[in-house]
Amino acid sequence: MANPLTLFISIGLSEQKAKETLKNEALSSSLKEAISQAQNVVGAAGLDRALGTLLYTMVSRLRDPRRLCFLTDQIAQRKICTELQLAAALEFVKGHPQDPINQKEFDTLCGVGVVITPEQIEDKVEQVIKKHKEQLLQERYRFNMGLLMGEARGGLMWADGKMIKNEVDLQVLHLLGPKTEADLEKKPKQGQKTKASAELTVKEELSLNGELKIEGRSLMDQLRGAALNFHKPGENYKTEGYVVTPKTMDLLKEHLKVTGGQIRTRFPPEPNGILHIGHAKAINFNFGYAKANDGICFLRYDDTNPEKEEEKYFTAIKDMVEWLGYKPFEITHASDNFQKLYDLAVELIKRGHAYVCHQRGEELKGHNTLPSPWRERPLEESLVLFERMKRGLFAEGEVTLRMKMVMEDGKMDPVAYRIKYTAHHRTGDQWCIYPTYDYTHCLCDSIEHITHSLCTKEFQARRSSYFWLCNALDVYCPVQWEYGRLNLTYTVVSKRKIIKLVETAVVRDWDDPRLFTLTALRRRGFPPEAINNFCAKVGVTVAQATMEPHMLEACVRDVLNDHAPRAMAVLEPLKVTITNLPEGTRNDVRVPDFPANEFMGSHVVPFTRTIFIEQSDFREVLEKGYKRLTPDQPVGLRHAGYVISVQKVIKDAEGKPTELEVHCCSSHGVVEKPKAFIHWVSQPKKCEVRLYERLFLHKNPEDPSEVPGSFLSDINPNSLQVINDALVDCSVSKAKVFDKFQFERVGYFAVDPDSTADKLVFNRTVTLKEDPGKI
Repeated sequence: MANPLTLFISIGLSEQKAKETLKNEALSSSLKEAISQAQNVVGAAGLDRALGTLLYTMVSRLRDPRRLCFLTDQIAQRKICTELQLAAALEFVKGHPQDPINQKEFDTLCGVGVVITPEQIEDKVEQVIKKHKEQLLQERYRFNMGLLMGEARGGLMWADGKMIKNEVDLQVLHLLGPKTEADLEKKPKQGQKTKASAELTVKEELSLNGELKIEGRSLMDQLRGAALNFHKPGENYKTEGYVVTPKTMDLLKEHLKVTGGQIRTRFPPEPNGILHIGHAKAINFNFGYAKANDGICFLRYDDTNPEKEEEKYFTAIKDMVEWLGYKPFEITHASDNFQKLYDLAVELIKRGHAYVCHQRGEELKGHNTLPSPWRERPLEESLVLFERMKRGLFAEGEVTLRMKMVMEDGKMDPVAYRIKYTAHHRTGDQWCIYPTYDYTHCLCDSIEHITHSLCTKEFQARRSSYFWLCNALDVYCPVQWEYGRLNLTYTVVSKRKIIKLVETAVVRDWDDPRLFTLTALRRRGFPPEAINNFCAKVGVTVAQATMEPHMLEACVRDVLNDHAPRAMAVLEPLKVTITNLPEGTRNDVRVPDFPANEFMGSHVVPFTRTIFIEQSDFREVLEKGYKRLTPDQPVGLRHAGYVISVQKVIKDAEGKPTELEVHCCSSHGVVEKPKAFIHWVSQPKKCEVRLYERLFLHKNPEDPSEVPGSFLSDINPNSLQVINDALVDCSVSKAKVFDKFQFERVGYFAVDPDSTADKLVFNRTVTLKEDPGKI
């Protein structure tokens, strides 16, 4: 055989393509094998460029090397002659991983022996053009010619595409004649959308599960059907990288009997911390994908590390899943399967795929660890030692059970079981050996017959080990699919770092509203719909997404604007006495809950001789651009129908205004409409208000290049401002914890759990969408 470069060029590859192919050892080896086999069939002279091109395409796209000989033979015998037939052939072998291949079925589905004559092509194109003749004559060469091609090809599945195109061009030319100057003019553009209407809107069709429409696609649309190119239940073997064993097809048949072809997903958090904003994407993806495709989703606690697990985390995780609007089909625990997992570990040892190792933990860290000297110890010895591990006859860290495999990231022989003398919250002291994530994850997926094991991108390095373990034990093997993590700037979500923030009293607890845990966001007043909408806005992406907090806050405003009733609150009160109203005057003022839609309800607040306004709504000296109250400038009172004018400014010893005496008149009777209308309260309730800013000063507080002194040195000293003596109108007096309001002209607020019967506490959720420079 000629040297590889000459050989590859001889079958039609360019010199550059041939050199690139030689750099890929696996590809070049397979191509040489295919060429050699084809030459045995047709001879060296019979291997022309057409055959060579098909062989190269087949080899470069083939995922199952066991089918190389079969497909090469089909090409060499001229049964597969076109790119279209080859695509069908590749799809066929992908869907039929087991021997023997049914040649008759293959021939039928790949068009083997089907001959399409030029006369057939001519007749079909003539039929299609006749069907669209009227529109063709009207639109001429602006007509979508691809439509003609598609319809012609639809009736001649195995016809050569070039021949169809040539025939379409010929018959169109015959019908319309050559192109005129009018045909060559650019097609007039249709009215362009305005910038506002073209922008991404995050406000339409909110539902409990965040079915938000974004440019016409809701989250459910993004997850529905074939939108993600996921495999269908029972067709796991069609996924790239999926390993097919002699038992695979039988296991898949049993799997389909159990599931009935229904999609099954799971959300498997570790109960050793509180869920954060990144988990919201995982929840939406796992539960949403199942819901969008009429499937089911399990909430499975990965409770295999009793040292770090607490009951409060189990409860909080379930609460947050339900708060986001999802209901698990079933709540399960990895610990439900401890006995079964142990039995499978014993079987793994018996099959020669696992061994008991005495290397210490520090010797196993990193990726360049020395091979274990106990790797080849007799099976019987490992079985005895594993039983002794279970009976508690070794100290913690003295021995482990390791699996004989190399992970994709190069880590060798990951640990399957380790010893921990810590009581488990569910099984007590029954076990002193606990399985690791690498061992437990795929087997619990298998036990629950999960169809799509959805995990974040960092688990891609564990995909091959996932497949390996299931196949090593001959159990049903689900398919692992990865998606990109969702990260936010100006925060940390690491459990270890949040614990450090709590221990150093930077924050109060996991639900401190300055954090981005889900419990913290709920406490701050973020609606679950807004979080789901944010996940929909980010989209179902494979790439990691790092988003700015203001994007999440925009989603929050959009929901609260439609769902948070209005109230009036004054954070820094200034007393105002209306001198031309008699003592004891009280009028009821009706305030709409939603000014944009007064049919959505209203509430009544009192208006008396004494009211309170914001200190910032009054200035002693009128400055350019200032539109609110001054001694020379009246102002309107929102909803009251009055305009007030300053008569006297009362000050304290330091010269600070403490009270205004004003005159009021009806806003309907004034000659000149006031430049601004301000909010106010009368006979208010005293409340505490907490204003939050970003917890960290820098965008990436964990990045040493941005924050050399560690994240704890980057704390924003102004991240929390507490106002103890704010005033709010009486309409909120019966508000419950987590109730949300828009305090007019101030922001969106939610009732905090620290509230008491005597005093409400409000957290500012987000500010209003106002120009911060506006005065």
